[in-house]
Amino acid sequence: MNNGYLKVNVYSGSIANPVKGARVTILKDGRVITSVETDEDGKTPSITLETVNKKFSEEEQYNTRPYETYDVIVEALGLTKTRLEGVQIFDGITSIQDIYMTSIDENSGTDSSIISPNTLWGNYPPNIDESNTENEIAPIVLKQVLIPTNIIVHDGVPSNTNAPNYTVPFIDYIKNVASSEIYSTWPTETIKANVLAIISFTLNRIYTEWYKSRGYDFTITSTTNYDQKYTRNGTIFEPISNIVDEIFRDYIRSGIRMEPLLAQYKNETTLEGVLSQWGSKDLGDKGYDALRILRYYYGNDINIYEAQTTENYPYSFTRTLKIGDCGEDVYLLQNALNYIRGSYPGIPMIKNPTGLFDTETSNSVKKFQEVFSLNKTGEVNYQTWYKISYILTAVTDLTESIYN
Repeated sequence: MNNGYLKVNVYSGSIANPVKGARVTILKDGRVITSVETDEDGKTPSITLETVNKKFSEEEQYNTRPYETYDVIVEALGLTKTRLEGVQIFDGITSIQDIYMTSIDENSGTDSSIISPNTLWGNYPPNIDESNTENEIAPIVLKQVLIPTNIIVHDGVPSNTNAPNYTVPFIDYIKNVASSEIYSTWPTETIKANVLAIISFTLNRIYTEWYKSRGYDFTITSTTNYDQKYTRNGTIFEPISNIVDEIFRDYIRSGIRMEPLLAQYKNETTLEGVLSQWGSKDLGDKGYDALRILRYYYGNDINIYEAQTTENYPYSFTRTLKIGDCGEDVYLLQNALNYIRGSYPGIPMIKNPTGLFDTETSNSVKKFQEVFSLNKTGEVNYQTWYKISYILTAVTDLTESIYN
């Protein structure tokens, strides 16, 4: 028997409003497997679920689906019953499933949706060759490469005006696409290479304002024939999530060109300048690091660069903070965690913020990292600081919306 793991996070409307005591029921083929409740931070314990052997996701084959799927039903007082079908479970991997519930009204039934298959397993249209259209309309080019807080995803082909647009946090978008396009059981350096390609492709769309220059009101589409696969309500896998948190500001550039590389990739390909996903897995198995994998496909003149973030979050990051540090940065950190605790009471209170990074502060940081699926170090590096700033902004916006 092979097992994977599932953690469900339940929110009402936004990440700033976790739902305590939501009933989360896991089903397989209509049969109830287990039922649990969310804690005070809106999170379930890790749920162990049976799945297929990971060997089926580590070799290119199309006979046995390399993951098992389950359905999740969430019920909470005052919120619309939510059903999500097709949650994906891989052998030995923790799946993270966010559920956003809406307020109940007299016409509410069940809010249902289905997660589409991974692109390596499902049948999706191939990407359109843009080599003949790049100069069709002169793109609007930004002055510098920036990481936005959010991007707007058009959930359909560009011409489909009836398809919805979703505003998605940039980091969440990258995690979603990577979880939809590759397998989380692959070597770490292979995952990094593919994530860098996904980031670079996305930043190219942003930097050149590809769709804006054509009169559209979105950043990118969710379709594989134009862009990358974004899966509404898609399952995120912990190994991919951790890597994105680590490298989300990194991107690929070619030679002296300033724009991020439009890093094309495909399931199976021998095209020059196009990354083969399964081929990158084989290179990872051979011990290639991420940059060497990328140069194998995109050429030896590519390098990895770091972009800046666009939003002025409440407090800018200057250095990693750890036990023994003291000063204004620590004091601001302590107060930020105490404020976030208003929405996430499972984070221990720092009773007397003094600007000294003590054991109490470290314990509060560790719990924050646990709640938001970050490496549980108790130290505040850029990734943790960025997430604290993001959650602080969300909680502040929610508070202001209540009292204004």
